Amino acid sequence: MRNVRHLLEAKSPEVYAIAPDAPMIDAIRLMAEKRIGALLVIKDGRLAGIVSERDYARKIILQGRSSKTTAVSEVMTSDPRTVGLEDSAEHCMALVTDQRIRHLPVVVNGKVLGVVSIGDLVKAVIEDQQQELVQMQRYIES
Repeated sequence: MRNVRHLLEAKSPEVYAIAPDAPMIDAIRLMAEKRIGALLVIKDGRLAGIVSERDYARKIILQGRSSKTTAVSEVMTSDPRTVGLEDSAEHCMALVTDQRIRHLPVVVNGKVLGVVSIGDLVKAVIEDQQQELVQMQRYIES
């Protein structure tokens, strides 16, 4: 099974982030522009939280708040679950499943290195299973 280091190596190195004092409209625009479902919230170079489309729907739209006047810090999830480079994809899959989250920031020694999404994890599991099937077929045929 792969680890987070392998997952990050297989994807774009870009990490999209926003400041906690930015208005939510800027966060939503950036997510739409980049076609992503969440942004890391960075303050003074450190991870302060994460904000997602789900947060926007539940904490802005459903509560009748203004995305132009509501700061990201009012909507974000503070102290999000994070993973390190050596965590396994299996461990990450368990976290996103148990916590019902879709994105895991990758943080080492306080530095944000990337984000692993549930899509990244599903892709890795499928690829690993395909590789296992090929190996089993080769074993059976030999």
